[in-house]
Amino acid sequence: MNYRKFGKLDFDVSEVGFGAWAIGGDAWGPVKADTSIIAMEKALDLGVNFIDTADVYGTGHSESLVAKVIKGRRDQVIVSTKGGLLGHHRDPKGEPVYDRPEKIIEACEASLRRLETDYIDVYFCHLWWDKYEETEVFIRAFEKLKQDGKVRAVGVSTENFDYIKHFNREGGLDAVQLDYSILNRSTEKEVLPYLQENGIAVVVRGPLRMGLLTGKFNQETTFPEGDIRKNWPNEQWFKDSMEKVERLRSLVKENQTMGQAALRYVLTHPAVTVAIPGAKTPGQVLENAEASVRPLLSKEDLEIIDRYSPAVV
Repeated sequence: MNYRKFGKLDFDVSEVGFGAWAIGGDAWGPVKADTSIIAMEKALDLGVNFIDTADVYGTGHSESLVAKVIKGRRDQVIVSTKGGLLGHHRDPKGEPVYDRPEKIIEACEASLRRLETDYIDVYFCHLWWDKYEETEVFIRAFEKLKQDGKVRAVGVSTENFDYIKHFNREGGLDAVQLDYSILNRSTEKEVLPYLQENGIAVVVRGPLRMGLLTGKFNQETTFPEGDIRKNWPNEQWFKDSMEKVERLRSLVKENQTMGQAALRYVLTHPAVTVAIPGAKTPGQVLENAEASVRPLLSKEDLEIIDRYSPAVV
């Protein structure tokens, strides 16, 4: 496993982390808690030291499972979690409302209890709809949480460039979590260069595009009940994505999988700190972790990607 500096901060993270959304058990089909724990333990044994979760994953279930794995070795694991969607404070439309720093602090403290830890290494604002009016509330809450030693670093989970700049206008943003993959290169033009220039850590979610870039799906794939992908095969974007994946199969070299090639692609970008593919089994963990030591993509590989899945101009 290779490691990278986490932005401007003084700790190193494995360039492949563990995304713990799927183990929440409420969005990605059947998953067993025991298997999830074994998968995370396997990740740590392979050198993965970055686990990303959120209070909304399984309504706290994911955080509780992470707690079991980091117990006794807390100082060896960089724990990242997110708050902002699992609020008990909602407007008439049912959307979370954060009009006081205390509400964010309460959400963070609830995560601390579930994680059974005194501090969170990286705490993200999980508001992907980008409410500018709530930015100041989050910033003040983050300052308090840092001051009290409850979080080491703070960030925002979004690809919205204007919102990132707004959040970072005083230079207090430590990290950004964003969606980036061969099939979604929208952040390459402006966002990633800005984050690199400003020394802001980049946590890549969706590097396998919700599993589509593993190469294990096709037009006839079906997903089980309880999986958010159940209706995807009926949608045109899914069919278009599967056609792109078929054209990209030439990226796969000997002793490498399609998923590993996809992870190598995002890790090639100099702005990227850590990619957090999801996993539910030890086998998936092993495949993801081994991407760290697979060869870099060649110039010819990058030309293939540009041909079949070009960046947004």
